Amino acid sequence: MSDNIINIQDRVQPVRVIDNKTGTAYELDFNRESVKFAENRGFKVDELTVFPVTRIPELFYYAFRKNHKNVARSQTDALLDGMGGMTSAFLERLMQLYNQAALTHLISTDEDSAKNAEVTVEL
Repeated sequence: MSDNIINIQDRVQPVRVIDNKTGTAYELDFNRESVKFAENRGFKVDELTVFPVTRIPELFYYAFRKNHKNVARSQTDALLDGMGGMTSAFLERLMQLYNQAALTHLISTDEDSAKNAEVTVEL
């Protein structure tokens, strides 16, 4: 699933959230840095169904990290409340975006490994 082998049509597209009160548009997405930020704070995506009241707002907040680092947790909580919660489709998309970023550069094909001339891995 490295960036080299993800086809652009297979890539999960970011989510746009528009705050109708301010007219501000937010693009929610994840990259390796935002996933690392979440993990360093104890976030585990597999706990979403175990602790939904805690973990869903956290995932929503962490989704802002890639493109909107200056947005405070209190702002994301207010946006989520203003939305009336999160639909299952929205939650699924955020989980896909999170997993897509988390696995980037961690899973590669044998073909990708052969292309890297600087490092050799022997199994």
